[in-house]
Amino acid sequence: MPFAGGIEGTSNGALILSVAAAVLYLIIIDQRPTPLRTVAKTLAVGLLAALTFVEGGPLLLFLALALSTLGDAFLSRDGDRMFIAGLASFLVAYFCYIDLYVTHGGGLDSLWITPWRIAVAAAIIVVGVVLFVMIWRRVKPQLALAILVYTLAGMTSATAALTLDRWPVILGALMFFASDALLATERFLISAISPYRALLRHLVWALYYAGQAAITRGFLL
Repeated sequence: MPFAGGIEGTSNGALILSVAAAVLYLIIIDQRPTPLRTVAKTLAVGLLAALTFVEGGPLLLFLALALSTLGDAFLSRDGDRMFIAGLASFLVAYFCYIDLYVTHGGGLDSLWITPWRIAVAAAIIVVGVVLFVMIWRRVKPQLALAILVYTLAGMTSATAALTLDRWPVILGALMFFASDALLATERFLISAISPYRALLRHLVWALYYAGQAAITRGFLL
C-alpha cells in the first residue's frame, strides 16, 4: 500500500474508497441525476481531499481538492445554473493550483530552458485558444466571458505545473486540462444526438479523476 498502516490504515482506506467511488461513477455516468450519482461523484475527489488533510499535505492542495469536490457536486446536477456554479468552484480551484505550482516550482527559468516544456506549453496555449474561438460564438456573451476567464486559468495552471520536477503532478495537471477541453467539446461543440457524447463523458471523467489523483500522489508521496 502507498501509505503507512496497511490496508486498514486511514489513508489507504480513503484512497481505496476514492478509487471505488470513481469507478462507480464511471459506470453510472450516463444515468439521470440521482442522489447515488451525486454521492459517487463527490466522494471520489472528496476523499482525496480528506487524504491530503490526514497526510498533512499542502493547504493549497487540500483547498483545490475541496473546491473541486464542490464543483463536482454542482456538475452532478442538470441545468445552466448548476453548470455556472460548478465553473466558479473549479475556477477558484485552478487559482489554488496555480499558487501551489508557483510556490513549489522552479519559476519561468525552468520552463524556458527545457525544449520539451516549451513545446508542451505551446500546445496548451494553442488548444486553449482554438477551443475558445470555436466556442465563443455558440454561447451568450456573459457565458463567453466566464468561459474565457476559466480557459485562461486552466491554461495558466497547466503551464505552471511544467515548472515542477514532480512528474505525477505534471501529468496530472495535463490530464486535468485535457478533461476540461473535452468537457467543453462535449457540452458546446458536438451535436446533442452525436454518438460520441457518451464516449466523451467517460473520457472526461477518467482523465479528470486520474489527473486529480496523480496531482495528489505527486505532493503526498
